[in-house]
Amino acid sequence: MSHDPEYARRLAQNLVELLAPYEEELIALERVSPSVGALRRAVGIVIAEACYAISDQRPAQQHLAPPTDDEASRAR
Repeated sequence: MSHDPEYARRLAQNLVELLAPYEEELIALERVSPSVGALRRAVGIVIAEACYAISDQRPAQQHLAPPTDDEASRAR
């Protein structure tokens, strides 16, 4: 994935534009069937988390590996 902030912003915006109509449909459906509320909230959370992950510009390895200079690593 590119680490260009403009590319990340556009990608996140495209994701929101793609998924927002589904969330809006779930909002409307929730008025008729309140049990859909949990699904609607889950879709909203997924949209937010995905946008955060896209726009977070740190290299992927930093997300997956523990820091090498922490106390536990120095004890080894």
